[in-house]
Parts: sequence; C-alpha cells; structure tokens
Amino acid sequence: MTQIVLASTSPYRRELLEKLGMPFITAAPQVDETPIPGENARHLVTRLAQAKAQALSTEYPNHLIIGSDQVCVLDGKIVGKPHSEEKAVEQLLIARNSTVTFYTGLALFNSTTGNIQVICEPFDVHFRHLSEQEIRNYVRKEQPLHCAGSFKSEGLGITLFNRLSGKDPNTLIGLPLISLCDMLNNEGCHPLLM
Repeated sequence: MTQIVLASTSPYRRELLEKLGMPFITAAPQVDETPIPGENARHLVTRLAQAKAQALSTEYPNHLIIGSDQVCVLDGKIVGKPHSEEKAVEQLLIARNSTVTFYTGLALFNSTTGNIQVICEPFDVHFRHLSEQEIRNYVRKEQPLHCAGSFKSEGLGITLFNRLSGKDPNTLIGLPLISLCDMLNNEGCHPLLM
C-alpha cells in the first residue's frame, strides 16, 4: 500500500483528511507563498498546491503527496488572513450582502511515478446583510483571525450566510475531498477498499 502524505500542518486539513479513514502522515512543505505579480487567484492556488506536493518528494520518494492552497477573493481582490479583530471586522463589513469566492488548489503527486494531478475548485459564499454590531459580536465570539475571509464556516460563521454553493462543502474549509477521492482512485488508492 502506498503511503499518503499531507503536505500541510493545517489542523483543519488534517481533520478533513481523517474523514476518509486512511492512514497518512503530515509534513510541512517549505514553499514561498508569495504571489507572482499579476497572478490571478486560480493560477496562484494551483501553482502553490503543486509546489507544496512536489516539495516533499525527496523526503518521501515512494508516496502519494497531497498539496493544497486556498485564497479568498472579495470584491475582486485576494484577501488574506486578518490576524487582528479590526481587520476581520473590516473584511466582513465589505463581504456583507455580497458573494465571496474561495479558490482551492489541490494537487496529488505520486513521487514514485512522477505523475501529478492538479485542479482548482471554486466555492461561493453568499453573505447576509449584517449590521456592524453583528459582525463585531461574531468576530469577538469566534476569533477567526487565522482564517481567510475572517470566518469559520464549520462554526458560528454559518450564521453569516444566506447560502453556500459549490461542488463540495469541504472545499470551503480547505481540502476538496470529493475531488481528492477521484485523484486517489486514479492512483489505485481507493479509500473504501483500504
């Protein structure tokens, strides 16, 4: 059985991958995540997902390595993690009553064969009209300071939305499991047969 490596130290991605019930290990890829000037969101996340998966190939030469990267696009601009309550409030004030798109890049690299599969999966979040007080209360209660877009959809953040639209709700948290299962199946690694 080929071993699986998640090229991430994100606890959210680790929890998502655990849903598949397959043994895996995690490792931190050393990848510069600086965008290339003029690079759009789709290109950025697919480039970084691929780079993260391939960055661990020397250390894990006979493995299936999963790389993933995500950005939030708000008002036509890539938005990062807020890191402060004020920045989180600012991001959510812009997002209220509008649609925010998350782009998640996913790569599966077979370090034995050199085969790589890469996709970009979008996911739309449609925000309610929210008062500034509702936003401030949300940020104070949930502290989403290390989350792109300034919310946790798997927590109280769900109260901020009118609806969510996309292929796989796991995409919004950072790892598109439906697409990952397809990729694993292509490599002869079937979660239900392990």
